[in-house]
Amino acid sequence: MPVALSKSSLQQQRDRLRLFERFLPSLELKRQQLTAEYKKAVEELAEAERAAARVGRSLEALLPLLGTSATKLSGLVRVRRVEVVEEDVLGLRLPALGAVEFEVAEYSLIATPAWLDDAVTCIQEAATQRLRVRVYRARVARMQGAVRRVSQRVNLFEKVLIPGAHRDIARIRIFLSDVERSAVVTSKIAKGKRARERAGGQAEGGGR
Repeated sequence: MPVALSKSSLQQQRDRLRLFERFLPSLELKRQQLTAEYKKAVEELAEAERAAARVGRSLEALLPLLGTSATKLSGLVRVRRVEVVEEDVLGLRLPALGAVEFEVAEYSLIATPAWLDDAVTCIQEAATQRLRVRVYRARVARMQGAVRRVSQRVNLFEKVLIPGAHRDIARIRIFLSDVERSAVVTSKIAKGKRARERAGGQAEGGGR
C-alpha cells in the first residue's frame, strides 16, 4: 500500500517504527528462550532413546532363556492405561508422559522360572520407554514449529518492517524537504516580482 507523503503520515511511520523497535527485543528474547527449551527437549529425547535401547538389549538377553522354557510371554504383560498430560512451557502446551499402568497375567511363582519376574519388569520398562520416546518426539516437533514461527516473526521485524519504516520515513522527509525548499523559492520569486512591480510603478509616477 503506498505511503502518503505528508506530515501526518511521517508521524504515523515514526510511531510504527517505535512500536516495532520496542516489540523486537521481547520477541528476540522469546526466540532465545524457546531455542534453549527446544535444545533441552532434543537432549531429553536422545536420552529417552538411549534408555529404550538399553532396556531393549536387556530384554534380548532374556531370549536365550525363553528358548529353553515352556513359559510364553505372549499376553503376559498388557498396557492398561497411558496418561499423557500437558505442560505449559513459555506459553506452549507440550505433551509429557504421566502414569503408565500395566496388567500382568497371573502366573505360578512355583511352576515358572525365577527369571520371569525380571522379564515382566523388563517388558514393562521397555514399553514405558517406547511411550516416553513417542511423547518426546511429539514434544520436540511442537517446539520446533514454535521456534520456526517466532524466528519468522523476528526476521519479519528485522528484515522487512523496521527497514521498511526507515525507508518510508526517509522518503517522506525528503519529499517534505523538497516541498519546503520549493515553497521558499516560490516565495522569493513572488517577493522579487512584487518588488519589481512596485519599483516600476514608482518610476512611472516620478516620470510624470
